[in-house]
Amino acid sequence: MLTSKQRARLSSLANELNPIVFLGKAGLVDGVHEALDRALTDHELVKLRFVDFKGERKELARELAEKAGAELVRVIGHVAIIYRPSPDPEKRSIALD
Repeated sequence: MLTSKQRARLSSLANELNPIVFLGKAGLVDGVHEALDRALTDHELVKLRFVDFKGERKELARELAEKAGAELVRVIGHVAIIYRPSPDPEKRSIALD
């Protein structure tokens, strides 16, 4: 569980990022889950853009983060910010303290 201070830090780090994963008309297909998991493994902090399903974005972002074993940092507009620390402490690029 992230604290509000940690969420604020992650949100500020995400300002510089471009969305890596896109959720389109196909919805929550396995490809979206796999792409999110791969992106979180590679980057730890990921932006996901909702191209479609914009009215359900908060619920879908929560579901995607939960399935990926990650934390939903924030949903702003049509973009969700998702964080999952690297399982290898030596590969972690984001320190939350």
